[in-house]
Formats: sequence, structure tokens, C-alpha cells
Amino acid sequence: MSDGRRKFEICVAPARKRSGMENTMPKNPNVKRVMVIGSGPIVIGQAAEFDYAGTQACRSLKEEGMEVILVNSNPATIMTDGDIADKVYIEPLTAKVLEQIIIKEKPDSLLPNMGGQAGLNLGMELDESGFLAAHGVALLGTTAKTIRKAEDRLEFKETMEKIGEPCAPSLVVENIEDGVAFAKKIGYPVVLRPAYTLGGSGGGIAHSQIELEEILANGLRLSRVGQVLVERCIAGWKEIEYEVMRDGAGNCITVCNMENIDPVGVHTGDSIVVAPSQTLGDKEYQMLRSSALNIINELEITGGCNVQFALHPTSFEYCVIEVNPRVSRSSALASKATGYPIAKVAAKIALGYTLDEIKNAITGKTYASFEPALDYCVVKIPRLPFDKFITAKRTLTTQMKATGEVMSIANNFEGALMKAIRSLEQHVDCLRSYDFSGLSAEDLLDRMKIVDDQRIYIIAEAIRKGIDFDTIHEITMVDHWFIDKIAILTEMEERLSTEPLTVELLKEAKRIEFPDNVIARLTGKTEEEIKNMRYENGVVAAFKMVDTCAAEFAASTPYYYSVFGSETEVVESHPKKKVLVLGSGPIRIGQGIEFDYCSVHATWAFAKEGYETIIINNNPETVSTDFDIADKLYFEPLTPEDVENIVNVEKPDGAVVQFGGQTAIKLTESLMKMGVPILGTKAEDVDAAEDRELFDRILEQTGIPRAAGGTVYTAEQAKEVANRLGYPVLVRPSYVLGGQGMQIAISDQEIEEFMAVINRYEQDHPILVDKYLQGKELEVDAVCDGTDILIPGIMEHIERTGVHSGDSISVYPAPTVSDKVKETIAEYSRRLAKALHVIGLINIQFIAMGDEVYVIEVNPRSSRTVPYISKVTGIPIVDLATEVIIGKKIRDLGYEPGLQPAADYFAVKMPVFSFEKIRGAEISLGPEMKSTGECLGIAETFNEALYKAFLGAGVSLPKHKQMIITVKDADKGEAIEVARRFEKLGYVIYATRSTADSLNEAGVKAKRVNKIHQESPTVMDLILGHRIDLVIDTPTQGRDKSRDGFLIRRTSIETGVNCITAMDTAAALVTSLENAASQGEMTLIDIASIARRGNA
Repeated sequence: MSDGRRKFEICVAPARKRSGMENTMPKNPNVKRVMVIGSGPIVIGQAAEFDYAGTQACRSLKEEGMEVILVNSNPATIMTDGDIADKVYIEPLTAKVLEQIIIKEKPDSLLPNMGGQAGLNLGMELDESGFLAAHGVALLGTTAKTIRKAEDRLEFKETMEKIGEPCAPSLVVENIEDGVAFAKKIGYPVVLRPAYTLGGSGGGIAHSQIELEEILANGLRLSRVGQVLVERCIAGWKEIEYEVMRDGAGNCITVCNMENIDPVGVHTGDSIVVAPSQTLGDKEYQMLRSSALNIINELEITGGCNVQFALHPTSFEYCVIEVNPRVSRSSALASKATGYPIAKVAAKIALGYTLDEIKNAITGKTYASFEPALDYCVVKIPRLPFDKFITAKRTLTTQMKATGEVMSIANNFEGALMKAIRSLEQHVDCLRSYDFSGLSAEDLLDRMKIVDDQRIYIIAEAIRKGIDFDTIHEITMVDHWFIDKIAILTEMEERLSTEPLTVELLKEAKRIEFPDNVIARLTGKTEEEIKNMRYENGVVAAFKMVDTCAAEFAASTPYYYSVFGSETEVVESHPKKKVLVLGSGPIRIGQGIEFDYCSVHATWAFAKEGYETIIINNNPETVSTDFDIADKLYFEPLTPEDVENIVNVEKPDGAVVQFGGQTAIKLTESLMKMGVPILGTKAEDVDAAEDRELFDRILEQTGIPRAAGGTVYTAEQAKEVANRLGYPVLVRPSYVLGGQGMQIAISDQEIEEFMAVINRYEQDHPILVDKYLQGKELEVDAVCDGTDILIPGIMEHIERTGVHSGDSISVYPAPTVSDKVKETIAEYSRRLAKALHVIGLINIQFIAMGDEVYVIEVNPRSSRTVPYISKVTGIPIVDLATEVIIGKKIRDLGYEPGLQPAADYFAVKMPVFSFEKIRGAEISLGPEMKSTGECLGIAETFNEALYKAFLGAGVSLPKHKQMIITVKDADKGEAIEVARRFEKLGYVIYATRSTADSLNEAGVKAKRVNKIHQESPTVMDLILGHRIDLVIDTPTQGRDKSRDGFLIRRTSIETGVNCITAMDTAAALVTSLENAASQGEMTLIDIASIARRGNA
């Protein structure tokens, strides 16, 4: 049992009598036009796993000859691509919009359970209002009754009691008093869970009445139905999840069971998860499995479902925590871990098929009624955003904070953990990466009580300091088995740093996946020496196939992971042409799902041209790691050593790095050393765009102006350059994505602060200091074939320069710049692409001041606006870029080079943030990117498009028609104009002293309100009174957290008040509200028809 293997029994419901004819057609002949609801913009708690599931479901429905109508407000994902569904509406996800689309498209069924919580809530709303029944639309998959039984806390509890499944004692409350009374009865600590929310929003653990009142007030506000569940806290129990499937005939199987290393109390999305479970005895395993199947039968779920249990660490007592009657984050993980395509099967079940009629697409031999068995171990680690939000609290609770995750596969737990750690791309590669060696044993015991993302590193240090396993277990409640496995890793570190490196020791270190660079560091040798020693002694990686059935049947899918000390199962292939596509790793702020969109499109385009395609990626949530996208999929860390292992086996003819964001670009040099040609733009040309001096030379040759600046390594040099240019200046490291570490400095003191932050990690590349220009920011994405350039359109940012392009509202076609500026941009883009010898994609950002155009930066790779501009112009630029990389010319592809004619409608891309999920994060916008996702408004007029974009981002005003304005002096003039327009709309305006004086002097009525430390009523009292719609607060420069502004911004976000920190955004919002009243019917634009026009 210790190796985590289990053989499974098959469980199928009693066979029904069948005639031979039944299998040949879908069970439900009434389903022909299906509407699928997507999950909307990516936020913390609802990320790409729903796009992956939704994309798979749409493809599965189309396979069955259905007409698919997709609604999703997210332009960044492959799901809203013209290829995925027959009709694609990138529209705000509100009941009103869906009703309009249903009237226009007349679907006969609606599939809501692929769109995460957003999709489920909307499906419920349309069902409850009677709209679906009135228009003859059936809910497919799970019925509304089932959703209510699983999601409504009270009904769920009653259902569990009825079938004898234990739950923790709990009470649903609708006000604070009841909550306090119940908590007194069951005793603290208690867990709070709001009904119908996602990623544990508004929930938490309260240890006292004060904490209870605070969390409860917030939870009641966030819940769609104003209910919060208060329950006995079972923190410290093991958290176990089962992913189960059930069809309409009542056949059930468990696809996968998973165990969280962190005990109950940390949201499963923020926990390290291992599949299959490692510490359950057979009795516990079977007990929970029977319970899970019992529950989904009672709830009559059809499709996929996730059941979460808490299991007492020493007795057989367990509780059901919750049931998600939809595809979830765990089902994406389970699909990738087992190779069982849950969403695909769920879509077929929704059409009426039974499990024993659906072939398993991976093995091609077994049916979907066969339970997967794993002969390997899978580990998932969350990617947390604390590197972006330095001021945020790192503690992990029942509210999710991770933006993405990585998964790794190995044939032992230690190896899978080591691979997952280095997949994170957070400067960590082993359990010594965070150095806690300075802490005494006493300090460690205290530090271990804190539950945060560094906990496994603390446990490792505690083991090194000789603290016994029982003590560690009592404090952390992490199972002894996992502590023992961490100890095995620390023992290996110790052996490598004290013993001579024998071949035996090297073999053992590689078996548990120590990378060469860590072995080199610990043994004091060079990485080169370690690698040579491995090759001389035949210690090389072998690749195993993920075959879903523990090798009991022959599987035919090429889905691989690496191990040491075994035979390779990769079938050698020698096609005419073979290409390696490097994925973009875990989703994080600044490098999101857009790059996955590019990777998938590139892979499809290469395949169309006859290439064999290979994808390397480690993100379980995305479409690129689906089993049928590339010819071969390697689920591996994106580090030079791991990629080289694959290159040695596959020997590709070339690799493309321009589609995988910064992750792939960083591997360029290593790939060239391995002798793999880089397809598309050459590496030295990519360097020329990043290297200050080379780039300045190119700009001089091409006669293109830019902001003055210099390159520095130290704070002293930085201050010298800044004083020469004059403040304000922009400070940023080169070679980054999402403006990481970028700051606007206004004094020597700030330069010192920023340089200290940037230099926390060793910098291989210099730091750039530039004069900060304020003007209109414009951006293009273009395809270049070495001679000609194709520019689909110019995007204009509503916020002026200084706000990162990923965080600003972006409009296509650019509405306010002159034709002269447009011509200049097209000309400069052409010159730059040619001078940099770009083959493929290029992204260029410009500033326009009057008719003068300056270049800010050039990136010869795909950018985050690529999917958006492709969809709204109908020009598939990733496909074109791929064809150009292969050697075709833009003219051969049927396009006239240059700037393409503008569309006859407007598209507005609106950023979406997840600030309320991360306590203590600064929310004001600046040059470093902070948004997690985006949505799109598209319409015939700019005003309507803007209104739809705000609506899609969840800003639906007015509610109370009261607002607060507090702005820095420089913004007072603009604030007066904006306030005047809000006043016309009937808003009551409150303002702090100096802002109020300016407004009243200018004839705008403003009520004065006190600052935080003055006497009541203060700004805070107003915000906490829940009667405010909007706070406009533009921050003074500087990063002092104790300032009023920071507290005002945090409080408004945490109480659900819209908070705007840039005057341009405020002006855009008021424009949108002025036009909201006149919005009757909305114009609906089908993106798929634009796509077809682009190919015409």
C-alpha cells in the first residue's frame, strides 16, 4: 500500500434490458440547439479551469452534431473563439443579456454547469424567474432541484440528515445576532460560509465574537441570498475530495480521489493536493467512496460532481463539507491527473448518453464506465500572488487567494513535490529555497503555527533542527506520512552536502527528482559536472505514459511524464517536421490565459501544415494541456534541464518561444545551447528589443523618438540618472512581464526604496530609468514576415500613461486620435519590425502627445491583447504568425499589408480585479499590473460598448446615488468636471476637506466629511454604512501604508464599494452611466460571424 497504488473494483448499476438499436443515436432527440454559459472574466477562485471545461464541452457537443451558442464575457480565452462554437457572444453575463440572446437565438436547451459558480447562478436565476419555461428552454445536465439541494445550505443539510451522512453541526443565519447566539451554543472556533459564492468569498474562521461579527457582516453582504452558514470548526481534520460521475440511468463511478496536505481550514484551491490519496487505509478509502456515491445518487446529479470530506485523523469519524454539482477546479485537476476527460463525458451525459456508451477518448479501448487507476503520484501546488502584493497578508484561510496552479507527475511523492516546486517560477527549486536556518527551535515552533504558503519549508527546517514528528504533527496537523516524506528530502540535502557524490547517491537524488542545479549547489560542483556524470553513467530521464488504467490495457495517448531509473515508453517518431511549442506555465497576474490561447492556436496551425506538434506545460487548468490538442503532451516543469530531457528523446526540428509569454522567452538561450533552432524572430533580435543600448541604436537608425533614459545597476547610479532627467521617472527591471517591479519615482528617497525591492533577487540584467511622459497610450499587435507588416488595428487606452496596459480600459478602433497619429504609428511599426527582423508577432506601445508619437516599448512576441484584437477584427493573427514562421508571406495569405480598415463597431476591453480576496493589497493602479482577468463590451456605438464593458466587470450602478471623492491636488481640476456630471445624474457627493472646498468653489455641491482620524462622521463611517455606490480616490505618490487613502481604498473594496483610483477611469464610468438610462435593447454581435468575415 505504501507506494500509493490501488486496484479498483468496477461499480456499475444493475444492467437494464436493451435492444441492439438503442446505442446508435443520442438518447434525447429534442436537443438540437444548446446554449452554453461560460464563467466570465478570470478572478481568484474562478480561473481557467472553467474555460478548459467549457471548451471541452463545446467541442464534445459539436461532435454530436449540436448547434452550440456560447455566451461568455471573457475575450482572452480560447473558449470564445469562433472555432469553438457556432455562435459566440462575448457579452456581459447578466440575466437580462441572456434573456435577450435566448429570444434572438431560440435555443432548446441551456447547459449552465460548465460556467463555474457564475454559470450556475445565472441558470438558477433564469429558471426561478420562469423565463426558461416560458421560452421552452430545458436545463441540461443537473436540474435546478439538484442544484438547490447541493448549494442551498439548509436543503443540503436536510438531505444529508435524511440519508444518514454526517455534517458538522451548523445553522444558516440571515443576521448577526442569530450567528452570535449559535456560536455561543456550539463553542468557538466556528467556520462561516456564505451561500452561493465562489472561492470561499466572504467566508472565514472566527475564534471570538469580535471576529465573528466582522466576517459575518461581510459574508451576508456577499451572498446572493443573504445567508451564511455558521458551523462547528473541524480545522485540523484531513481534507479529502472525490471526483465522481453519474449518468441519467444512475450508473456511478469515482474518477479520482485527492488528499490535501494542508488539513481542513485552508481552501482546497490554496492547498497542496496529492492524487491519489496517500494516507488513507483501504477501509477509510472505501468508506468515503461509498459515501460519495451515496450522496450523488440521492442528489440525482447527472454529470461530474465534486464531494469534499473532512476525516478525523485518528478515528473513522468523517463529515461531508460540501458538494459542488458542477465542473470545478478539482475536476480540471482530476482530468489532467487521470487522463479521464470529465467535461467531455459530462457534456455527453447531458445529452442523455450513459457511461457505458461513451468511449474513453484517451485509451480508445475502454468505456467511460471504467474507473481510472493510477500507478503514479500527482502533486498540485497553488501559485499565490504575494510576489505582486508585497504588503498583503500571506496567511491562508478558507478564502481562496491563488491565481493559478502547477501540477507534476512522478512515480513517487517526493519526486512529484520537487518537480512541482520548480514548476512555480517563483525563484524556488528545493526545500531550502526559503532560508529559515536562522530561526531557533523555539522560533520554529511559533512560526509553524502560522498557516501560510511557506509552511512546507518551515516543516523542513524543523526536521533539520531535530524537532520530533509528533510535535510537528500536533502543531500543523499535517499527516505523519507527509512529514516523513519531507524528511526524506531533507536527508538527501544533508547527504549531498556532506558525503562524496557516488553514482549510487546521484541515482537516488535523481529518483526523487533533485534537479542538477540543486545537486551542484549542495555538492559544491558545477551543473555541467553533474550533467556529465549523469550521462556517463546512464542516469537519464525516462518518460512514462499517463494511461488511466495502471497499464492494465494498452493506451494509445501520447501524454507523458518523466521519471528516473526506468524504461521510456515514448514511441520514437520520425515525421517530416517536428515542432516544440513551449507553454506559459501557471496563471499569474501579468501572464494569464491569453498566452495559452496563443499556444493552442499555434499548435493547431502547425498541425494543419503537417508538423508533428509537441507541447510542454505544467498548468492543469488550461486548454493547452488537454490530451487532444497536440500530437504529444509532456507534463513537465519549464526549466532548462527538464526541457533538455525531452529534447534528447524527441529531437525536434525547431521550437517556438514567442507564444508562451516570458516563461518561454526565458528558455531561448538554453534551447539554442541544446542545438534546437528557434523558429520565428531570432534570439538576438529579441535581445535587441530588451537591451537598452542596442535598442537606442535601432531607434536612431529608424528615426523614431522615445523618452530619455539610462541603464543602471545600483541605487546611486539610479539617483544620478533621475536627477539628470528630472523627476518623475519610471524605474523598472528589463526582461519582465506584467510590469513586475515597475514604479514611478518622484524623489531620491523613493528610488532607494524601489531599488531595494527590485534587488531582493540577484539581477542578471540592468535596471532601466526613464523620463516619465504623460500622454495618450496606444498599442498595436502585428504580424511581420520580414518584409511586410500586417496591423489588424490600433488600440487606445482610456487611462493615460503610467497605468499598466493590462490594467487600463482599452478601446478598438482608437476613438480620439488623429489620422496623422494613426499613420505615424503604422509607419513606426513597419520600421521597427523590419529593423528587428521580426518573423511572427510583435507588440508595440506608443505615447501620443498631440501629433507627436513616442515609442515606449517593443516586445517581439505575443502579448495579452492578441486574443482580443483577433476576435474583434476577425483577423486570426496567431494562425497568420505561425504560417509566417513556417515561411509564408503575408501577401500569399490573402492580406494587404499595413494597417487594416477599422471595424464599424466599437470594442472595449475592461480589466477585472480580485482585490477583495487579498487582504492588505494596495489597489491603486500604476505601472505594475494587478488585474487577474478582463471582459469585453462590443457594440455599434462607443458609449454602449463602454456601458457593456462596465456591466461585464460587475459594475452595475446606480444603487444609492451617493459617492465619495477625495483626490490629490493635481487632479482637482478634472475632479470638478467629473463631479459636475455625477451631480447631474442625481448623485449626492461627499468629499474630504480640500476636495470639498474646490468642488463647492466651482459650484458643485459637496458635503464635507472628516478624515479617518478626525471625529465622526468620517469617510470610514460612510463607507461602512453600506449606502455608498462609488469612491473616487486618487492616491498621492509614495507607498506609505498607514495613509488615509490606503485604508479608504481597502475598506471600500472589502465592503463591496466600487473604488476608482484614476481620473480617466472615473470619466469613462460617468460617460457610461449617462448613457445607461437610454439603453433599452442592447445590440448583440456574434463574434463567430466576424471571424468568418476575416477569413473570407
